[in-house]
Amino acid sequence: MRTRPLKVALLGCGVVGSEVARIMTTHADDLAARIGAPVELAGVAVRRPSKVREGIDPALITTDATALVKRGDIDVVIEVIGGIEPARTLIRSAFEHGASVVSANKALLAEDGAALHAEAEKHGRDLYYEAAVAGAIPLVRPLRESLAGDKVNRVLGIVNGTTNFILDKMDTSGAGYSEALDEATALGYAEADPTADVEGFDAAAKAAILAGIAFHTRVRIGDVHREGITEVTAADIASARRMGCTVKLLAICERAADGRSVTARVHPAMIPLSHPLASVREAYNAVFVEAEAAGQLMFYGPGAGGAPTASAVLGDLVAVCRNKLSEAPGPGESAYTRLPVSPMGDVVTRYHISLDVADKPGVLAQVATVFAEQGVSIDTVRQKGRQEGGGEASLVVVTHRAPDAALSGTVEALRKLDTVRGVASIMRVEGE
Repeated sequence: MRTRPLKVALLGCGVVGSEVARIMTTHADDLAARIGAPVELAGVAVRRPSKVREGIDPALITTDATALVKRGDIDVVIEVIGGIEPARTLIRSAFEHGASVVSANKALLAEDGAALHAEAEKHGRDLYYEAAVAGAIPLVRPLRESLAGDKVNRVLGIVNGTTNFILDKMDTSGAGYSEALDEATALGYAEADPTADVEGFDAAAKAAILAGIAFHTRVRIGDVHREGITEVTAADIASARRMGCTVKLLAICERAADGRSVTARVHPAMIPLSHPLASVREAYNAVFVEAEAAGQLMFYGPGAGGAPTASAVLGDLVAVCRNKLSEAPGPGESAYTRLPVSPMGDVVTRYHISLDVADKPGVLAQVATVFAEQGVSIDTVRQKGRQEGGGEASLVVVTHRAPDAALSGTVEALRKLDTVRGVASIMRVEGE
């Protein structure tokens, strides 16, 4: 074993960073044995130096992250501060000054991953980011390395624990969205400002990363169609249950049938209770991968939290340190296919549409005509009068598979019918 330690700089010492530092200290001997050399925490960059951080030598604390990554004796920089800047500048500086990087920054990687990979390759450094997607679940490395000889056609997953907790509570307790969100906030699953989670931004960033790795092409967060869960109602959950389904916020990345393009999208969807993802409860994550030779694979586990995310960070640290010792960087970006990302309108899917309609003869025929004119086939219809003599009814239509553009056009045409009082809800049906 080499006696000179590999020096590690830690950028950020919040929930994840403090857990990384703790494990590096308590498991120092095991890490050294696995790597082939000791690892030493050489500096910790923070915003609030006065905060007490148990187990971390105060002499390591600095507010000057730029100076830390420029030291020249740093072998690996661990970035867990998040956001675009200053993280991007610090990572680029780390590469320039001889360090490889382990990051958990999904937002930055989804926005600027190609440029960072290019910078890493230019300087012969590693950029690893297992912790950026699905917390402790080993997913990035299996896609990038274990399935490198296979052809991945689809990645379907629950990659945000906050939204899964909310939807699960709505399903199991009958709570409304606001009530379930309040519970998630009280338990610490949701941030004070939950926008990134409930509006799908967090899941969209992860979808961009997964699609890029799975299909060997460049996908940015702006390429991902995104819808959140704020419009999901208790009535939607009940409708799903009547269909033998449950509602999940899904990240779906697919290769087109002709292999000439890919799609990436995030939105709530109904999935059959028989699908493996339907049983993923509370704040857990799971990702279902469909590959040509390997078949169907499922990865499941805690998708967030200090200890689970730190586990993924340290797994990358071990790999990067081993590469450092062998003086051979690991696999970088693979974007050789250069496949275009198709718009959401090209996606073939199914719709569950709930309409408030006039309760009188001929309404169903008018609605069916609209579907026929748009080239969308109806699978099932359920109609129920709201009240005796009230003149209103609820009409629920589930379609066969069709291009999303045709389905959207159908909904717009339905809104123009005099007999349609309103479109109560629209949700896609997946996983069949």
